[in-house]
Amino acid sequence: MNSSVLIESFAEFANLKHIDRPTMMRILEDVFRTMIRKRWGTDENFDIILNVEKGDLEIWRNREIVDDNSEDIWDHDKIALSDAQKIEPDFEVGEEVSEEIKLEDFGRRAVLTARQTLIQRVKDLEKDLMYQKYKDLVGEIISGEVYQVWNREVMLVDQDDNELIIPKSEQIPKDRYRKGDVVRAVVHRVEIHNGTPKIILSRTAPAFLERLFENEVPEIYDGLISIKNIVREPGERAKVAVESYDDRIDPVGACVGMKGSRIHSIVRELENENIDVINYTDNVELYIQRSLSPAKISSIRINEEEGRASVFLKPDQVSLAIGKGGQNIKLASRLVGLEIDVFREQEEYEEDISLDEFSDEIEAWVIDELKRIGLDTAKSVLAVTREDLIRRTELEEETVDDLLAVIRQEFDTDSNG
Repeated sequence: MNSSVLIESFAEFANLKHIDRPTMMRILEDVFRTMIRKRWGTDENFDIILNVEKGDLEIWRNREIVDDNSEDIWDHDKIALSDAQKIEPDFEVGEEVSEEIKLEDFGRRAVLTARQTLIQRVKDLEKDLMYQKYKDLVGEIISGEVYQVWNREVMLVDQDDNELIIPKSEQIPKDRYRKGDVVRAVVHRVEIHNGTPKIILSRTAPAFLERLFENEVPEIYDGLISIKNIVREPGERAKVAVESYDDRIDPVGACVGMKGSRIHSIVRELENENIDVINYTDNVELYIQRSLSPAKISSIRINEEEGRASVFLKPDQVSLAIGKGGQNIKLASRLVGLEIDVFREQEEYEEDISLDEFSDEIEAWVIDELKRIGLDTAKSVLAVTREDLIRRTELEEETVDDLLAVIRQEFDTDSNG
């Protein structure tokens, strides 16, 4: 293989991989200098002249002529007079010899190795460029075309044919992918596996919803409205707390748009995810009230040390606060950063009984466990659902059923009496 064929084939491959000309030149020179060092131990006295467009390569070895009996005769940059005169008979001691080295002089195996090295260098560079590109895009939305669909992940390709992965855990449960579909997602993270970058995308990350809002709401993009927090049950429900830096702008209205025009496209992108946009506030009680919308709260008690908030509502508001499958209260808790406990508000005229009064029928450790979560009266226990009691205490289901039966029987007896 001569130099022009080698360089032209490499240039074609490098162009295909979108490698710029200066980088291509640097790779070529590096590889040729490596060949020189393997052959002569150093490349200090060699010049390499490349012309990628024409496929030309010139390698020149530069040495100073010394007398045949000189002690310097074995130096890498010296040549004996008798050897120099074989190149050109008129040479004399002290002159410099520039001898051209042909690629073929390195031998067929060295040239083939150089070709493989060039290809590998481009592939390595391509991986590095891909890693750097996507590392800078973490948190940004990109589009890709579905190339392959598996059970555990979907592979997309970008415009440069880079492979991108959406794992099952980062897919909205309602998402359905078909080859050729164009999918939008946020760059979630970039990993390196066996020297190869792995680009992980996400459609479930809060950052995806945040970028969608930035795209649809100019006030957010311009910094007039800030997104303070986002929590999601992907594909089901999300809560977005927003704040305006301009008193003239209603942040919730701006995010929703006229007749929901702005938020509709976001909802469609997220497979009809129900999005609650609320006004952020430093007032924790008001923030909790807004986060539990549409439920109307009667009163709130906050225990900052335990990171809990007890919310009291009228019986008809409890199911609204909890939401389908507990989604509303879970998301509200995550949004405000407190564990929210919901209680039914009791009528004032109803007589209550201390749990200590039941010590003959309910074991002391059970009463202590109830007190631990703020329940110290019979009515306060009945105000909590059976499922909440099981979730919030260390009690077994059977134990919960037994204590509820004991307490209810007491009130039934009172009413019958």
